[in-house]
Amino acid sequence: MKITNEDRFIVSVKVGPKGQITIPNAARQMFNIKEGDTLMVMGDRQKGLALVKDDAFYALMGGVFADDGDKDQ
Repeated sequence: MKITNEDRFIVSVKVGPKGQITIPNAARQMFNIKEGDTLMVMGDRQKGLALVKDDAFYALMGGVFADDGDKDQ
């Protein structure tokens, strides 16, 4: 694993026969990922894959879809 600073690192993982990967311990600690947590897997053919904890994803989406006071329906 290459740690670029306290907030970033680069690591390679192998895909197992069932398509599973292991998230390295350093990443689990950095992002407080615990057993049983739910992660969102997002992908873009050009840009690649991203993993995001579901609570962070829903918090972000809550801001996108928040009630802006517009009552025109």
